[in-house]
Parts: sequence; structure tokens; C-alpha cells
Amino acid sequence: MSFLRDLRVAFYSLQRTQGLAITVILTLALGIGANAAIFTLVRGVLLKPLVNRDEDRLIYIRQSAPGTGDENTAFSVPDIQDLRASVKTLSAFGDFSTTEFTMLGLGEPRVVQAGVVGGNFFEVMGLHPVLGRLIGPQDDGPKAAGVVVLTYRFWAATLGKDPSVLGKTVRLDSGLMGDRSATVIGVLEPSIPYPQDTELIANIVTSPHHLSATMVTGRVHRMTELFGRLAPGATLDQARAELRSVYGAMTKAHPEAYPPKAQYQISAKLLRDQITSGARTVLLVLLAASALVFIIACSNVANLILTRTVRREGELATRAALGASTGALRRMLLAESLLLCGAGAAVGIWSAQPLVAILARYASRFSVRALDLTVDSSLLWVGAALAAVAAVILAFVPRLPSADTSNGHSLSSGTARITGSTSRRQRIFAVTQIAASFVLLAGASTVITTLIALQTAQTGLDMRHVLTINVPPMAHGKKPQQVVDFYKEAIRRIDVLPGVNKTAFGLAVPWRDVGGSGFGLQFSADGHTHTPGEDPRAQLRVVSPGFFAALGVPILSGRDFDELDGQSKEPVAIVSETLAKRMFPNQDAVGRHVYWTDPVMQFAPGINAAPHRIIGVTADIDDQHVVPEPIVTIYSTFEKGPIFGGRLFIHTSADPYSLVAPVTRIIRNMSADQPVEHAATLEDVRAEVLTPDRLNSLVFGVFAAVALAIALVGVAGVLAFSVSARTREFGIRLALGSQPQLLLKGVIADGAVMAGAGLLAGAAFGFVLARLAGHYFPDVKMPGVLPVVLSAFVLLAAAVVASWLPAARAARIDVIQALRSE
Repeated sequence: MSFLRDLRVAFYSLQRTQGLAITVILTLALGIGANAAIFTLVRGVLLKPLVNRDEDRLIYIRQSAPGTGDENTAFSVPDIQDLRASVKTLSAFGDFSTTEFTMLGLGEPRVVQAGVVGGNFFEVMGLHPVLGRLIGPQDDGPKAAGVVVLTYRFWAATLGKDPSVLGKTVRLDSGLMGDRSATVIGVLEPSIPYPQDTELIANIVTSPHHLSATMVTGRVHRMTELFGRLAPGATLDQARAELRSVYGAMTKAHPEAYPPKAQYQISAKLLRDQITSGARTVLLVLLAASALVFIIACSNVANLILTRTVRREGELATRAALGASTGALRRMLLAESLLLCGAGAAVGIWSAQPLVAILARYASRFSVRALDLTVDSSLLWVGAALAAVAAVILAFVPRLPSADTSNGHSLSSGTARITGSTSRRQRIFAVTQIAASFVLLAGASTVITTLIALQTAQTGLDMRHVLTINVPPMAHGKKPQQVVDFYKEAIRRIDVLPGVNKTAFGLAVPWRDVGGSGFGLQFSADGHTHTPGEDPRAQLRVVSPGFFAALGVPILSGRDFDELDGQSKEPVAIVSETLAKRMFPNQDAVGRHVYWTDPVMQFAPGINAAPHRIIGVTADIDDQHVVPEPIVTIYSTFEKGPIFGGRLFIHTSADPYSLVAPVTRIIRNMSADQPVEHAATLEDVRAEVLTPDRLNSLVFGVFAAVALAIALVGVAGVLAFSVSARTREFGIRLALGSQPQLLLKGVIADGAVMAGAGLLAGAAFGFVLARLAGHYFPDVKMPGVLPVVLSAFVLLAAAVVASWLPAARAARIDVIQALRSE
């Protein structure tokens, strides 16, 4: 009952200082709301269990080749067969191959990302249908009927949860690989799509390539992701050990498929850890940033409470003199803190709900789990916990008078001690705010400078005037030459449109389509002697004549492809400048030959491994890295194939997007079933690829700006308190002839000293934090010198500006009033 009475007294006490109460509540709401929202995001993405049955026994298995720079080579069918036959710590394996189909039969023709799986995949993954059934063992084998399962997100977003979709027949076109019909048999429950965000999952018979001998027997033809379920009683460590043992025997038995210089290796981890790995670093860094904002907010509020305590020192000393114990006074402050922090938490939680939605869209760039994030009770208990922590901090920050210091001779002596102690504590809190703000500002500056470097990097392409459109090849009833003729006719018709300068065919849109295919294919050149350990690799690009002109890229020597190259029996190629310099140093590459040596070429129909005569050398087109790097590329004419991907590049002097409608009409008039999708300029494609970096800059920039604003208010508040407490001193100094300018400089210097101390503390804390984080998260790097120096300059300059108002007040003190002050 006594504490309830304290709460009532605290409520009426705070009503007399409404301005202070509102400021405290809003500041705490900012810190608590941000932390509650981000913790909800972290919990939903990193900690929340998957819907998969017995997810703690579900693992993801990866094969990699660090020697070639390939972090994920995937598995071949013989790889998987050997593992299935020998590994006993896993009760079952599930295989998943990512592919792309052109789908007809469910509305508009569209290109869909798909997974091709074996009959036990869903059983291994522990997933269930929400409609119909899933693919099972009865759907295995080359004679099985084609069936597909729709993912929940595709069914809901594209088909409006139409239950009549069951039993419908669709046509899945794999381009020149062929096409198959399939029946929709079910809809998958909402789950995390991994390894790809797919729209449908089909059985193996729907993909002609998966039935081919090259797929079934080719050990180096690796395109399948592998999952496993731990056997009863087996642990992850035991499975890892057995996988490594079996894998070692496989590599020794087939040295031609696992060359030592590639350093092939196998690894395994829980599926949940694998799914969250892409978002873990950025979310934990974000959580740390929000924790710093909470520290800054609490420090700022602590300064306000300290100031209020000084103003109440007479009241507190009187209560102590009348017999109030330190515990009773502390309980009174705790009641006030609980009211303030409770109100701050309520406002923070209310504001956190829309913030969660915004942050979820941000985090979806790093993890698909964020797409299904919902606000739950965790937001409430996190807010309540933070409010309780803040209340305890604020209740025990002020120094209280005791009955001993308040008895008899001088209440003001106790007051002086309270005031002196308060000033020191306020400075400590101000330095803490500046230190935390410096860490945030340096981190945000690093992210922003990285974004600026990415955005200003020169690509060598005419990005603003090039429109890209996805027009995938359709093989239904067509021979390879008919597909080529389709594109040639489309290019001819588009070229006559007003404003079109040049149209060309390519396999992939830069950055969007080939950003992850970095390791290339092995090749060689006539006259080139390989040095020990050398492993020359090149990117293969199939293009039409005019491709380089359409992208605004010069041909440095030789010529472009022409129509006659497609009729010639001798294969020809154009190579990048970097390839020419590496393979033919100080020589003319034109007229020399390059040829593919990669063993995977035997499984790539349409690629000619015979020597290609080089007819031209073009400037590098790095279509993988946002910041261009030297790139080794071999270009072949699309007359010789292979035709897959299917992208049109249109260089125009008009508004590129004004061409989308007429180009679509041209393509649809030629083939009514032909998808025409994802029209965008190269400039917009690059901007889309940079979206995660821009979001990082925005989010961390907002955190840093808020932290800086709170810290500067704290510095100004400390100096204002200092000026108020030293009014008599300043009056005496002015009376003795001191110049106001000296007082002005002194107060500003005081603010600069606090800022300098905060910078030093922040630099030390940030260094330790970055080293510690880098030990656990390799993606976390030390910020560069420039961002740190800029952040320090901005913070120091802002602190000086914040010091100006209190300093100006000190310089304008009236001497007579100051001497009368007590």
C-alpha cells in the first residue's frame, strides 16, 4: 500500500513538471520503441522455430571448392548416390535443383522460378500441404506423370488462393531443353523457401534435362542442393565427421572430378542456421545500434532527472531532516521513474508496431523469413523489460541527502554536495552519449561512403539509354534455328521503332541475372603455357551482332559479329580486353584461338569446345560486380548457340520506358504465348541491385542522426546546468574585470572537452567492439580512416554549436543579479 501511495504522490509531482515529463517520455519511447521493434525482428528471423517437423534434426549439406573461389558448387547425381549409400548418421536425403520454366496454363504466360525434387524431398523437409497433396515416392521415375506443387506465397499473391487450381494442367517450357505437361496436385504450407524463393516445385520428369544421361551419370555436372535428416540418436557433429570421411573416399576414388587445386570440401549445418546466415550479421549489428540508442536515451534522461533532483534539493533535504530514510526517498524516485518509463514504454510499443513492418521490408532483402514476420507478445514483454531497466537506472542515478547531512547547521551544505556530485554525473552521462553516438556515426559513415563508392563507380555501359527486357526462349514445336530466327525477326522489327538506335540479344542482364556466377569455366588459348597452379577461367556470354553497340561498349580491335559468322563452319569469338592481355601479352589477340577445356562442357549441349578464332577484342563488361573488376569473358554468336536466358537490349534516344508497350505488342504478335517481363533500364537494374546498400545507409543513418541529436541536447543541457550552477562565480569574475568573451570561450571549451573525451571513449569502445564482432562475424570490418575522421569532425563541430547557447547565456549574465544569487 505504501508503494501505491508513492505512485500517487509521484503522479501529482510529475503533473507540476509536465514539460520535463513529456520530454522524458518521448526520449524513452524512442529508445524503447526502437529496441522492441528490432528485437521482434531479430526474434522472428533468427530465433523463431521453422514450421518444418523436427527442425533440430534437419540439416543442409554444402559442397564447395575454395581453390576456384566457388563457395557452393552444389552436388551431382553420382555425388548424392555415393553419400546415400555410405552415410548412416543421416536417415534420409532430400535433393533440390533450381531451374527456370516458362509456364503456360495459369493465367498470363510467365517465367517462374522452380525447384525440381525427388519423391522424398517433402518428407525429409518435414512439410505439409494446405491443399491437395505433395510430391511423394510415387511421383519418381521417368515414367511418372508430371506433377507440380505451388508454393503458398505464389498461390496467395498470384492466384488469389483459388482452390480450383487443383487438377489443372500446365505446360512447363525449359527452352531448347524441351517442354513437359504437369498437373497441379497441391499447395505447400507457408514455409521458408530455401535454397531459392520459388513459385512452384515439380517432380523430376517435368525437366527433360534431369532425365538426360549427362545429368544422371555426370559426376562433374553439379546443380543440386542437398538436405538431410539426422538418424535417431545421431548428432550433427557425428554426421559432419561421417560426411567428411565418406567424402574423402569419394575424392580419392575420382580424382578427375575433384582436382586437388580446387580444394573440394563438404560441410553441414542445421537448416535454420543456414537460412538465417545471410541476415544474422546485419540484424545483430542493427540490434547493437538500437542498444546504443537506448543507452544514449537513458543517459539523456538521467541528465534531466539529475537536473530535476538539484531543483528539488531543498525538498529532498527537508524530507531527510524530517526523518525520511534514504530508502523511502529512493522508493519515491523509483515510483516517479516507473511512471515515466511505463508511459515511455507504452508510447514506444505503440510506435514500434508500424516500425516492425518497415524493418521487415528492409530485412527481407537479407532473409525471406522477414516477409512473414508478424507482431506478437514479444513486443510487449521486451518493452516492459526495457522500461523496468530504465526505471531502476533513473531511480538510482541521483545522489540523495541523508538525515546526517541535513540536520541542524546547514541544509545548503548538503545541497552543495548534491550539486557538485550531480554536475560530475551529468558530465559522465554526456560523455557516454557522445561516445555511443560516435560509434553509431562512424558505422553509418562507413556504410554511406561504401554506398557512394558503389553508386559513383563507372561501369563503362550507357546505362541510362539501354532498356532490357526478358524474352525467354520457347521450345514448344521449334528447332534451335527457329528460336534464333524468332529473335532475329524480333530485333529487326524493334529496330524500326521510332527512337530505337540498336537492338541486340544477350543471355543475361548485368548484375541482376549473373551476380552469383563468379567462378567461370576453364579455358585455354593457343600458344599459352600454363604456369604451375594456374587455372584460367572465363565467363561465357552468347550475344547477337550489335550487342556491344547496344550497350555503348567499344570494340578495341578487330570487328563485331555479323550474319556470315553464323554460316561459317569455323567458330569465332570476341574476347574481353583483360583476357587478351593475360593470354596474349604484348601480342595482337585477333586471329589467335581460345577453346573451352572445362569438363562440364560435355554436359552443355550447343557449346562448341573446338578452337574459336578471335575476331575482336572489346572493353571489359563486368556484369557481375557492381564495382567493376577486370573480367575474363569469351563471347560467342547466338547463331551458334546455346540459346537460353533470352534478354533483349534496346539502345534508344527516346524515353526507354515508352518502348515497353510497342515492344510487347511486337513480341506478342509474333507469339501469343511468349512472356515479356521485367522491362527496366540498366540504370534502374543497377539501382535495384544497390537497394540493400541504400537501405543500410538509410537505417543506420537515421540511427546515427537520432543518436547525435539526443547527445547534443545532452551536452547543451549539461552546460546549461553548469552555467546555472556557476552564476555567482561568473558574476564575480565579470565584476573583477573578466571579459564576456572569455566566459563564452570557456563554456564552449568545456563542451569541446566533453566531446573530445566522448570521442576518445567511443573510439576505444568501437575498436574493441569491432574486433570482438569481427571474431564472430567475418562480414564485420573495421571502418576506414576517412569515415572515422569525418564522424569525429562532425560530432566535435556539432558539440561546439550545441555549447553556443549556454555559453552565450553565461556571457550575458547580469553582474548585480549574479552577485545576489545563492
